[in-house]
Amino acid sequence: MTESPAVRRMQSDYSPWEETMGFARAVGAGDRVIVAGTMPLVGGVVRGEGSPYEQAILAFGNAIAALEPFGIGAESVIRTRMYLSHARDADDVGRAHKELFGDVRPAATMVVVSGFVDSRVLVEVEVEAFRGAPE
Repeated sequence: MTESPAVRRMQSDYSPWEETMGFARAVGAGDRVIVAGTMPLVGGVVRGEGSPYEQAILAFGNAIAALEPFGIGAESVIRTRMYLSHARDADDVGRAHKELFGDVRPAATMVVVSGFVDSRVLVEVEVEAFRGAPE
């Protein structure tokens, strides 16, 4: 894989699909860090089955952890995307989002999709963060 000094790709042991599909968990490019779609997996196993709130907390926690190698955290998040398999889960996922990002107030999008690769998954999230200009 070709890297430029301005682009850094980070792998994780979070998801088996990173290797099989050939993608990075997070990519830092210039002043941005983009985290790939992140599910409520712990050790490659779906957790929080049946609880959209718990799955959102876990998925966002995994996404925030992917920012750590870049020296940033939740406070640097400028955009979130939440994908839900059921519209009925919007309030629970929104509550989890507010708990994690209520003080940060990123731009946010919530979309209902027809489903995920694993049918036990109710929520998948993406985050984008700003590293800030060098001082």
